[in-house]
Amino acid sequence: MDDLRGDQAVWRFDGETVAIRYETQGWSRDPLLTRIGQLELPVAAIAEVDFQPGAGRRKGWVLQLRLHERTDPYAAVGAMLKEKSQPFRLTGQASGELVAEYLADQIRFAAGQHTDPPAPDTATRLVPRLPLHIQTAEGTATMDGDGVRLTWSGAEASGRKRKAQRREYGISEITGAEWVPSDGWEWGYLRVTTGRSASEGSGKPKQDLDVLLAYVGAQRYDTLLMAATITAHVWARGRPGPGDGGKRDAASRLRDPRWWLDTAARSVDQLRALPVGSGTKDTGRGPDPEAAAAPGEAAGGADTEWIFRQIESLGELHARGLLTDEEFSAKKAELLGRI
Repeated sequence: MDDLRGDQAVWRFDGETVAIRYETQGWSRDPLLTRIGQLELPVAAIAEVDFQPGAGRRKGWVLQLRLHERTDPYAAVGAMLKEKSQPFRLTGQASGELVAEYLADQIRFAAGQHTDPPAPDTATRLVPRLPLHIQTAEGTATMDGDGVRLTWSGAEASGRKRKAQRREYGISEITGAEWVPSDGWEWGYLRVTTGRSASEGSGKPKQDLDVLLAYVGAQRYDTLLMAATITAHVWARGRPGPGDGGKRDAASRLRDPRWWLDTAARSVDQLRALPVGSGTKDTGRGPDPEAAAAPGEAAGGADTEWIFRQIESLGELHARGLLTDEEFSAKKAELLGRI
């Protein structure tokens, strides 16, 4: 079909993919959309299609695509984005309303035919290709296939960060990224999160070694793009693909070292969360895990350091989606109750 030209972009739908080319110009040129440039959105990623005639500027139309959970990295990190900066929202003049409504119906119908969840790497197709490099007045952030590196070499870096020089994260230890825009008083920033983030404490962003500060202007959009890219690759690493009922087949699991690590972590966590017994049962099959005491734990109480290490491990599993909010809260409360 013909292109649908809106205020922010041009959309083309071929039945399986919505190809989006961002073409805002002049004073209305959006910095984030300009950085994205273009992308191809698989229709399987679309959960809802919302078309509102007469709801836009000068009684124009608004077409909004809402994606499945853990598929839209921009929405995940950019909750404070202005409407005009949202990548999957298109507005246009009233004269193009019929064409826009027709396209909305076509996309809605096609999306409804997909019952399997989106492919695990869907979000990575919506962000820039790796390697990605950004720079702010405080330093730089780089992401490649191995992980993320923060370097504090800019004039605005604090003494603590200059002394540290850099911090590197392997892709397997990253649990996500946070983006906070400047409010006009405080600087905005990008924060890389890991399983140890909660135990270390964030502190002030100026001194936080997991943070790259961003000032007003282009820098805040660069840090948002980096946060979305990190989030997309974390999702791709931690979520099973479609058509397998939420589980990968045995062969691919055995070939994936992350599956071994996650399985070991879950097993250890489950064993350590069991009630502490006073001994072992003589079953003829060796020690009973249910009766095994945790390392460093005696009859009079628990090793506080060990407990905090377990909470940190729980936090990482929770961030990866291996524990629900309820499971995480329950296990954390149980561990804290041993202190």
